[in-house]
Amino acid sequence: MPVHTPAPRSARRPALPRRPSGPALFAVLLPLALACAQSRDTSHDACPPEAPALATGGAPHALRTVFVIVMENQDWSDIAGNPAAPYVNGTLLPAFAHALDYRTGGLHPSLGNYVWLEAGDPLGIHFDAPPADVPLPVTCHLATYLEDVGLTWKAYAEGIAGDTCPLVNEGTYAVRHDPFVYFEDVSGHPFDPHSARCIAHVRPFEELASDLAAGTVPRYSFIIPDVCDDGHDACPPLNDPVAQQDAFLAREVPAIMDSAAYRDGGVILVVWDEGHRGDHPIGLIAVSPLAKPGYAAPGAYTHGSTVRTVQEILGVTPLLRTAASSASLSDLFTAYP
Repeated sequence: MPVHTPAPRSARRPALPRRPSGPALFAVLLPLALACAQSRDTSHDACPPEAPALATGGAPHALRTVFVIVMENQDWSDIAGNPAAPYVNGTLLPAFAHALDYRTGGLHPSLGNYVWLEAGDPLGIHFDAPPADVPLPVTCHLATYLEDVGLTWKAYAEGIAGDTCPLVNEGTYAVRHDPFVYFEDVSGHPFDPHSARCIAHVRPFEELASDLAAGTVPRYSFIIPDVCDDGHDACPPLNDPVAQQDAFLAREVPAIMDSAAYRDGGVILVVWDEGHRGDHPIGLIAVSPLAKPGYAAPGAYTHGSTVRTVQEILGVTPLLRTAASSASLSDLFTAYP
């Protein structure tokens, strides 16, 4: 009987690594998920082909100096008629103009909306993060435009010391509410807490009073209350974000109105960064000697409208990104720009 010789076995395959599961899988996927969530679309970074310039010709502008004050996270329906906001409802709305349909397209959370107010576009930001995690190498934004044409600007932020560039949260100062420090041409590449340009322009809020008194306030001022005064957090003693916002405005808006800069063609734009539900209307109030008293503007507006209005008042071209396609706030004024 012939002997059957079995065929030689093939070499054993090496063992495959075990797939992570449970906590191990979570540890692997979480950094990837965060990286995806915090990646931004850079397709809107490009600058217009034209260099920034001052508009020429035409009559002198009736409006000359702009103050922007940003409040936090309320739909307009949370403010209008709310007894917790007596200054807004009893003083500002009867005397000045406001928008009824100012929206952000449902953009949340804060950072993208603040960048929109500076760059004319959220620049693909749909998350909150410190500057180190979302550096913006973009040079065409409002502050740089103003400097390029010889106009002055400052951000006045509560809760900062003024001896360094405030690149991180500190106390009640929220860096995500300070769009300027995200731009590398302001804060350095890499970001530098000793950036001279940043320190010169991003100043403690307390300096606004002395600049107003001395007549040295810049043509464009961006006012950044802390997370209590802007109503982001509920803080003692009021423990009510709407009441906190109203108290801040009742204290600080009259101080600006008492200045020569305001009386001579000034405008204070009080704007909320976003609502807290979907894409409902948020607040925009135009306080100015040239604002229409008690007027509720029916037009559709966005943060691009605010940027366009600032550029048109200050005469700076070209319009930045969505500012070019957004309606200006001209309807809120008796004379414009």
